[in-house]
Amino acid sequence: MEDFRIGNGYDVHALAPGLTLMLGGVRIDSPVGCVAHSDGDVAIHALCDALLGALALGDIGKHFPDSSDEFRGIDSKILLSRTMALVRQEGYTVGNADITIALQAPKLATYIPAMREALSGIMEIPVSAVSVKATTTERLGFVGRGEGCEVYAVALLHRRR
Repeated sequence: MEDFRIGNGYDVHALAPGLTLMLGGVRIDSPVGCVAHSDGDVAIHALCDALLGALALGDIGKHFPDSSDEFRGIDSKILLSRTMALVRQEGYTVGNADITIALQAPKLATYIPAMREALSGIMEIPVSAVSVKATTTERLGFVGRGEGCEVYAVALLHRRR
């Protein structure tokens, strides 16, 4: 018998010129980056929230508060690694993850394979179990105006009893 858990994550960051844009553990060639306490990898932040939510462990801010100097400028791949340690501690593994990135520009299609590789490596699951999709908002809202990036993530966890 298996025990399944599903978690949903969402995160958003403002964009500003001169900052590095990190998404899904990959550096994106862009004149703007996410304004954040950490490296601003909004995709990893949403994924962490999905994983934590599946286990009812709160959100990323509870575990890695932006009021802490320990997490200032931290590589979000470290946050995902620490989140995965919590997942394993609870006796679960990731079945799959599905991530949707909403960003008007730049286009992300060429970066998606590297994102899938990076995320699957940290979660220790096959690349085929990690979906990353990119979309625009057809120039509507804050994403469409190029003011920010938002990401939705869903994760399925399971453990054998």
